[in-house]
Amino acid sequence: MLESRSREEALSTGSRSIDAVITEVLANADVQVNGRRPWDLQIHHPDTLSRIAAERSLGLGESYMDGWWDCDALDEFTFRILNAGADGLATKRWMLALQVLAYGIRNRQSLRRSRQVAEKHYDLDNELFRLMLDDTMAYSCGYWKNASTLNQAQEAKLDLICRKLELEPGMTMLDIGCGWGSLLEYAARHYGVRAHGVTVSTEQAQLARERCQDLPVEVLLKDYRAVSGRYDRVVSVGMFEHVGRRNYHTFMSTAAGLLKDRGLMLLHTIGDNESTAGHDPWINKYIFPNGELPSLKQIAKHAEKYFVAEDVHNFGPDYARTLKAWDANFQANWPQLEARYDERFYRMWRYYLNLCAGAFRARNIQLWQWVFSKPGQRNQTYLAPR
Repeated sequence: MLESRSREEALSTGSRSIDAVITEVLANADVQVNGRRPWDLQIHHPDTLSRIAAERSLGLGESYMDGWWDCDALDEFTFRILNAGADGLATKRWMLALQVLAYGIRNRQSLRRSRQVAEKHYDLDNELFRLMLDDTMAYSCGYWKNASTLNQAQEAKLDLICRKLELEPGMTMLDIGCGWGSLLEYAARHYGVRAHGVTVSTEQAQLARERCQDLPVEVLLKDYRAVSGRYDRVVSVGMFEHVGRRNYHTFMSTAAGLLKDRGLMLLHTIGDNESTAGHDPWINKYIFPNGELPSLKQIAKHAEKYFVAEDVHNFGPDYARTLKAWDANFQANWPQLEARYDERFYRMWRYYLNLCAGAFRARNIQLWQWVFSKPGQRNQTYLAPR
């Protein structure tokens, strides 16, 4: 959220103290230090504001994890900061240039590095995710149009995907990044498809196999770049965020090669409003290493050679509600988890969920579902369900 900078740079703000500068920045976002409102910061350590000034996003998140400050409504705090534009305060051009250079040189989502996000995040503990999510074990944005509970929203999302893909009994479907098998199970059970799912997480693969053991479903522990075959439908839900710009072309060409000529592909992904080379250092360090959010432009650019875009659907605000439901579950079930995780993890996890919820509320990031067909293969008008 707040870009990192050196402590020396933070100290070069002139005669005003660091605390006064940060307090002013927060006030511009209608956030008070030691105020009485739920979104105000309660400071417990005298160096908190200096640390935030020096280290920006990383310092903000790590100081919260360390118990240096608290906030009753973390999502509202994040929303106000982003909505006021305080996240981009005094970012130096040379720092952005270094980020661009690093992205140009290194493929952070190469085959060799593709397992890192699984090891850091998805392989944490199936019990943690079971207690935080709902019965579907869907770890992506729910669809709240006609839903009042998390489970209803997730089932609605799964059904929306199946209807957008126009699934019919006997079709073959590939789920790239299948998670714990929520879509595989739903599509096989309710639409009669035969499905393959791929994931790089051993924990996800194990549970997905258990959930789908009585269905015509096969779950493979492999990278999408190693998949072969041809499918009537290809889908990817919440995985494209881990692909990275250096691999967008590879992803699209691979997906097109796996899709039959008259087939449909659905891509469900979080997205950024702008095409940037930056990434939030706190999220990268603690939650999703090597992650990168695509823009509309980037998706369209790399898809245009292989696909026709039949539909684009944005329901980003639904993700804020989904994340808050996960946060409520996590808090309610923490007594079942605290023997395996410490207080710092608890604070890290809550900060992650609420940081993202605030970003979606501020429309700083989006949630898109794209439906693609192959060029020249479908003559009828595609009518996307909602």
